[in-house]
Amino acid sequence: MSSLYHPTVARLTYRALLGRRRALILFTLPGLLLIISLAVRLLTGADDDTADAILGGFAMATMVPLIGVIAGTGAIGPEIDDGSVIYLLAKPVKRPTIIVTKLIVAIGVTVAFSAIPTLLAGFVLNGNANQLAVGYAVAAAVASVAYSAVFLLLGTVTRHAVIAGLVYALVWETFFGSVVAGARKLSVQQWALALAQKVADGDVITSDVGLATGVILLLAVTVAATWYAGRKLRTLTLAGEE
Repeated sequence: MSSLYHPTVARLTYRALLGRRRALILFTLPGLLLIISLAVRLLTGADDDTADAILGGFAMATMVPLIGVIAGTGAIGPEIDDGSVIYLLAKPVKRPTIIVTKLIVAIGVTVAFSAIPTLLAGFVLNGNANQLAVGYAVAAAVASVAYSAVFLLLGTVTRHAVIAGLVYALVWETFFGSVVAGARKLSVQQWALALAQKVADGDVITSDVGLATGVILLLAVTVAATWYAGRKLRTLTLAGEE
């Protein structure tokens, strides 16, 4: 593991992701989730259906993918845009190490700003009745891994990674994933919800895919996106050196 993790690269990536502007955005969405959850609990009391609607409809469908976009694309995209990535690539650091390190940082940031607030919001909404808080937190955590890999890949293949990520997060995951049954089966959100469904009690949380399918697809997408991001970074190195 040490050969695939570089502390200096990680420190620079954390500094870039948690800069003033990005940190403000990262704190806004979880803060909004917690404010909404507290207001709903005070107004309506504990209710499983309400908790499911907020955790599934806002946290999983909107907050988690948007934070994934910010962390995943922000881990490498700005360096490619301003050309500073060439200085990083000139260092004696293996390209897979750069990608894996940045992915680990992006995952850590996404989990911290999505899974933890989701867990807290679940406890606020219904005290974790039927394991809803834990179930959705698990879903947010595993989705964070896949989103980080996918959006990190976007950051290496296009200068419009944020726009492409927002289109995926808001159009595919949020809109089509809500109204088109076939699209839901090709959604990171639904794959992650398959694990939440297993963790939670009862049938409050549902997914359009089975547990085995969800796990396999999450792993496949994460590994494939990470591998291809590393490959594109090698190509970028050659282009920069030429």
